[in-house]
This record gives sequence, C-alpha cells and structure tokens, in this order.
Amino acid sequence: MLTRILITLGMIAAAASTAVAADSLKVAVSQRGFWDSSFVEFAQKEGFFKEAGLDVEFFYTDGGAATLQTVTSASVDIGMSNGLLGAIGAYVKGAPIRAVSAQMTGAHELFWYVKADSKLRSLKDADDKTVAFSSPGSSSNLILLSLLKRANSKAKPVATGGLPATLTQVMTGQIDIGWAVPPFALKELQEKQIAIIARANEAIDLKDQTIRVNLANVETLKSRRDAITRFMRVYDRTIEWSYADPRAIDYFAEAAKVPRAIAKQAVDEFYPKAALQIGEIRGLELTLKDALQYKFIAAPATPADIAGLLDIVYKPAR
Repeated sequence: MLTRILITLGMIAAAASTAVAADSLKVAVSQRGFWDSSFVEFAQKEGFFKEAGLDVEFFYTDGGAATLQTVTSASVDIGMSNGLLGAIGAYVKGAPIRAVSAQMTGAHELFWYVKADSKLRSLKDADDKTVAFSSPGSSSNLILLSLLKRANSKAKPVATGGLPATLTQVMTGQIDIGWAVPPFALKELQEKQIAIIARANEAIDLKDQTIRVNLANVETLKSRRDAITRFMRVYDRTIEWSYADPRAIDYFAEAAKVPRAIAKQAVDEFYPKAALQIGEIRGLELTLKDALQYKFIAAPATPADIAGLLDIVYKPAR
C-alpha cells in the first residue's frame, strides 16, 4: 500500500514539474484562414507545442501591420507573417524587433480580381483605377508595387485591410480591383462572380526574395531565446507535417469555412512547400532597394546596415 502511495505521489510530482517547466509564449498571427497562417493552430491541435514544453497562447490579427504593432509594443512575444518591408521600416525607426525566421520566400499565393462584368482584364488596363492591398509594408503591398511596375501601370494602390472587407468594396463598386489569398474568393471565382486579372507569381523579380518574416520582441528574445528556438522548431515540424498528413487539409477547410476540395486546391496551386523555408532571409539587397524606392527607408541601406534586425534562431539541417 505504501509503495502504491509513493508511486502515485511521484507521478503527481512529475506532472507538476512538467507543468511548471512549460514555457509560456504569447503569439500574434496575421489573418486567419490562410494556409501559411494556420501552422500555429495546427501545432496546437496536434499537441506539438506541449511535447516541446511550450504553453502557447495565440490569436489572429487583421494583418501584418497589426501584428507588427503587437510585437513592437511587447503585447506579444512573437508575431507571425509580417511583411519584410514593414519590418525594415520599423527597425530603422528603432522598433525593438528581431526577425527570427523567414516565413515566405517568393510571391505565390496572392491574386488580384475584378467583378466579372468589369472591362478590366489586366493591370495594364488599370491606369487611374483603384487597386487593393492589405496594409502599408505588407507582402501584398510589395507584390502589388512590383506588379504595377512590371505592367507600367498607373493604377492607384489603396490599403483596404482584410479580405472580406475588400471583397465587399469590390462588389459594391467602392474599389476597382481587389486582392485575395486562397481559399478566400475561390468560390466566387468558380461561380464567375469575379475574374482574376493578376497573380503574385507574375512578379518574377520577387521569386528569390523573402517577402515575409516571423518576428520576436527583443526583450523576449534576450530572456527566453531557448523557448523561441523550440517554438520555431515546432513551427518547422508542423510545416513538414502539414504537407504529409491529410488532417491538415481538414483543419484548414474547417478554419477557412470552405469545402475540403477548395482547401486542397488552394494548397496545391498556390502554396509551394519550398517557399515556406524558415532558415534564411533571401534577396535582402533587392528588398532594401525596394524599401528605398517605396519609401520605407529614407536613405540607401546595405544588409550590413540592418544586420541587427536579423537573428535567425533555428536553421533546419535539410
């Protein structure tokens, strides 16, 4: 009897010790319903964070600008899916942030659309028309500017925020060209309510550039670097799992509130796995040229000038 009691007490003590050992992290994720913004949620559902000794509290924001603000203000420890242009602009102004990993390299998933009855069929036709992006400094901002430059278009970029609000503005004639990320708007596309006039992958000058990064607050990184490193290990593990386990598509369809077939189409056609590498910020010199051209920085800069922004905590061996 005494032996059983001691074993039970030992199990309780071990469980308590595990609970105490779990490191807490608060995480902001840009926009729910995108495949690449879903990995934190997938990891939580599959218990990957718990296995790594992490207690992760996460929530979604309206986009990269809002996420960046939460990291800058130390409201969260980590901010996922931030436009690199916006991060650079904030860093040179003194924001206490560090890019702890790449998030998206190359331009792939975004597209721009019009109402089906619109006469516009390309950005070349869109001089003086309004064209949407999410927020200043976001990847949608960078990709749109690149597309307009490539098309020699004088369309007027307008920050419209999230996807549902943008679709409403397009359908009610408040804006001429909307932006979207699959699976959002694929249903409207199939029903021929809208037509695509530009895709992100047409911005070929961005194909080797990292356009989004994951950020950490400086103080958190100093005090809990090990926890953030474990978080990024889990994040990388989850990306690998997501492309191998069909449950990921089920979770994605549920979160995006679309049929599974549309969710799978979105992943297969718009999200190449290689673009989600986290270990390297690529094409930084080109990004800095873009930052200057689009006025996110006031003077020319080299990678050495912003070296302090980059602090990659985990580089997968593969």
